Amino acid sequence: MDSKIEIKVTNPKNGDKVVHSVRPGRATSPSPSSQPSQSSDGRRRRQGQGYGHGEGEGQRNRGREGQQAGRLIDFMPFKKWVPWMIPGFVLVNIFLFMITMYINNCPKNSKKCVGSFLGRFSFQPFKENPLLGPSSSTLEKMGALEVSKVVKSRQAWRMISCMWLHAGVFHILANMLSLLFIGIRLEQEFGFVRIGMLYLIAGFGGSILSSLFIQTGISVGASGALFGLLGSMLSELITNWTIYSNKFAALLTLVLVIVINLAMGILPHVDNFAHIGGFISGFLLGFVFLIRPQFGYVSQKKVPPGYIAPSRKPKHKTYQYVLWVCSLILLIAGFAIGLILLLRGVNLNEHCSWCHYMSCIPTPLWSCKNRQVYCQSTEFGKSLNLTCISNGKSEIYPLTEESTSQVQQLCSKLCG
Repeated sequence: MDSKIEIKVTNPKNGDKVVHSVRPGRATSPSPSSQPSQSSDGRRRRQGQGYGHGEGEGQRNRGREGQQAGRLIDFMPFKKWVPWMIPGFVLVNIFLFMITMYINNCPKNSKKCVGSFLGRFSFQPFKENPLLGPSSSTLEKMGALEVSKVVKSRQAWRMISCMWLHAGVFHILANMLSLLFIGIRLEQEFGFVRIGMLYLIAGFGGSILSSLFIQTGISVGASGALFGLLGSMLSELITNWTIYSNKFAALLTLVLVIVINLAMGILPHVDNFAHIGGFISGFLLGFVFLIRPQFGYVSQKKVPPGYIAPSRKPKHKTYQYVLWVCSLILLIAGFAIGLILLLRGVNLNEHCSWCHYMSCIPTPLWSCKNRQVYCQSTEFGKSLNLTCISNGKSEIYPLTEESTSQVQQLCSKLCG
């Protein structure tokens, strides 16, 4: 008694997965053994006469099914993109880090440098930057996120430029490895246009939330955009639920990875608000950009010649449309409200007494409070004299158009 076996075509290309039924004992693609013998017409007749009428008809039907399956085996439901944008992003980040180190020129601006054999590419002292990188003043010149400049000077471009800068070798190494691991897979599945837009918008969302909670200091890094890609993977799994086989295993694994990464943000000196903002933005964008046809849908324009789809299912389910609309509304509203609050200079810490725990939780091993240092400054012609209040040390610096953060950096070095 014949039973049917479902063959799922899973090679990605435009369209969706196709299920085709074949009978056991027959290959899913044509082979020499499945074709009629070419020796003589008489032999073909004798082979047919060896079966009853029903068996002969079944043999011909199975032959047609095998040929049709052979045509279907080359039909790939999703197009496989060649990833080039994500590797390009990695190269851009590395190139900008090299430019930042060249401009930093530690031997000229500091007394001691790490890796002095590197010349002007050497790193700032560990006390100033333990990540093996440039000074905060150099990062500020390059376009780091500084709330005062965004609000008062209207330099909103810093909310994008900060995504391409990194504080040190350890910082860029961790981010770029994560970007390659997560981004290449997504670009292969969905193409460079959607993933590129998702990366940039999610990073911008991370900058907005970071600016609303962290009002002092500067912030750099691609972490917000990376968490956006991670959030989009979760929403993509939810909205395209019908096309996955091991659904719950994939969901639990992804949730575990997300929880571990967000938990790392409670360490001091880590901008977890950028992580959270990027993750939420990417999660909503995944419902908008990464929607796919449901399992069983077959595009009539993409099917092989001679194949008739067994049923015409709708391209998307109702829940996919609902998630798409709700996510788009929440995304637009969230960005609009966030930008309005930011440009008005609102500090959300004043309206949420516990929110600071989302970025750092104090423990006996570390403190979340930034050590405040105070200096007295006096100008003498073209020189600036700074005196640390806590230890009484004084130092004279050349007077330039220093910003508040640069003077604070000099004060921290003097009091350190």
